Amino acid sequence: MLDTNVCLDLLLFKDPSTANLAQALNDGSCHAYRSAATSEEWRRVIGYTLWGLSAQRQEELAAAFAESMLDFAMPADVDPALPRCRDKDDQKFLELAAAVPVTALISKDRDLLKLAKPCRRRGLFAVLSPAQWSGMPPAAIDKLEAELVQRRRSRAIAGF
Repeated sequence: MLDTNVCLDLLLFKDPSTANLAQALNDGSCHAYRSAATSEEWRRVIGYTLWGLSAQRQEELAAAFAESMLDFAMPADVDPALPRCRDKDDQKFLELAAAVPVTALISKDRDLLKLAKPCRRRGLFAVLSPAQWSGMPPAAIDKLEAELVQRRRSRAIAGF
């Protein structure tokens, strides 16, 4: 699961710090998800005049976003264990990450990163910066997944 800032680095700026993430998405060793709400936010953000993107480039980026992510239809109810984000516009990322469920929400957003401990403690998912995720060897990701499964079981939440 990726937030909008990470998607900007990945798809618009082609930031070298996201190269490992791009490779993992391309080779299928990592999956990212989108919902109607995150797709809507992506379209809104790439339309900012700040970027100076033509309509054609915005359409290319919208298509790249859709191709990079698996579509997920959100359920009507939200996990009651889900923490509330200070920035209510970022809550959609937490809700999507919990609903899928994913191993990690990769974010550059300070408000989301502040929720890393409660999300992990509750067995929901890890909230990691792109650098933290890129620095994790596959064995550490496997260990994280096992930890989350165990925490979910202890809370009687369906796991992966």
